[in-house]
Amino acid sequence: MVMKRGLGDYIFDSLNYILMFLFSLTCLYPVLYVIFASFSEPSQIVRSTGVLLRPLGFTLAGYNVVLNNPNIQSGYLNTIIYASVGTTVNMLMTVFGAYVLSRRYLYLRKIIMVFIIITMYFGGGLIPNFLLVRALGLINTRAALILPQAIGTWNMIVMRTAFRSIPASLEESARIDGANDFTILFRIIIPVVPATMAVITLFYVVGHWNSWLPAVIYLRSRSLFPLQLILREILIAHGAGGNLAAEAVEAGSERVMPLIEEIVKYCTIVIATIPILCIYPFCQRFFIKGVMLGSLKE
Repeated sequence: MVMKRGLGDYIFDSLNYILMFLFSLTCLYPVLYVIFASFSEPSQIVRSTGVLLRPLGFTLAGYNVVLNNPNIQSGYLNTIIYASVGTTVNMLMTVFGAYVLSRRYLYLRKIIMVFIIITMYFGGGLIPNFLLVRALGLINTRAALILPQAIGTWNMIVMRTAFRSIPASLEESARIDGANDFTILFRIIIPVVPATMAVITLFYVVGHWNSWLPAVIYLRSRSLFPLQLILREILIAHGAGGNLAAEAVEAGSERVMPLIEEIVKYCTIVIATIPILCIYPFCQRFFIKGVMLGSLKE
């Protein structure tokens, strides 16, 4: 039976569409502004006021400066290393921890969960964490950005709940056939929850890609700096922008040197966000299913 829709229903739907369009526009416009500004002529973007709906002129000078800068290149490579290695460590720790805690026969399981949940609300703080990392000899090493963030408590709890939602009969059948815990985990449980795996993986990747504060605290060598720390220097510490402008002069770009900083920061932002923007559309369909599956009550 099809219910008839009245005038109020159409008005309600129309208002929803309008509000969602305006909300989407407010989220999309800052991205478009940065993209348009990165391709604009420096002199025109400085004089521009108000809304920017298209590039003002066209130039790739900013991208040439950014891509030829060794700090940007090393930062990009470091960020890829931190994101790939860090996410691998995160997922291994999260999956193994969630699997153990999801076992119904685990002794003192509830008490262990209480201690794990406490870490979500209470932490040692910045100074104890720094002292611990220094005592472990991790200062100014890549491991300082990977090991201290080896596991996310909330992500592990979501993963654990997803594992517990799998019927116990699957595990029992596998054990009858002689499967051990590793076989059950990697060949039965993980293939059943691909949505949760994809969502948690994306959370870890984005976290590593956007991370800059641990690098400020633990790293001393610029050769180890991630891209986000280089971007921070360009946006906040104006000396980084000046260095980039100086390199433009050496490359023969004297015409744009005085204003090159205005578009270099936009170009750097675009280059830093392109990988994440490319990943999100492919993982978006997993968001609702993955998070809802992992949030079911036991």
